[in-house]
Amino acid sequence: MMSAKEHNYTVNLKWTGNLGKGTKRYSAYSRDHEIQANGKPLIFGSSDPSFRGDPERYNPEDLFVSTLSSCHMLWYLHLCSANKITVTAYEDNPQGIMIEDEKGSGRFKKVTLFPSIVIKEKDKIELATSLHHQAHEYCFIANSVNFEVACEPTISVL
Repeated sequence: MMSAKEHNYTVNLKWTGNLGKGTKRYSAYSRDHEIQANGKPLIFGSSDPSFRGDPERYNPEDLFVSTLSSCHMLWYLHLCSANKITVTAYEDNPQGIMIEDEKGSGRFKKVTLFPSIVIKEKDKIELATSLHHQAHEYCFIANSVNFEVACEPTISVL
């Protein structure tokens, strides 16, 4: 039996939204911030525009939904490779549903992935479709959330 491996991740998050008066008033500061990991490009973040954020920057909700999609895709590509399925294109337009309660708190209630995949092997469409279930079981991020992550794939042949 293989022992558990531990992986560690560190990023730097820096608030850049002090407009001169800090957080003296709710409207006195920007929600802008920067996210960076060593040696990687800078990500410009803010809050959702519903919460006074900059609509031109990524918000935590955007990044969270994209993280679920990315993790699923990476496992799916691995499983296709292991099963001799040649993927030539993969695109997803995931949608997350978040609910906000009367206190202003909230949580995600569901994320649905809509991957559109192109493969070369016409005789492996059924297998290619079924691998999404296995990718979901392996996805570290999906295994870490307490809500439904659904997947509605479309497979076509080149």
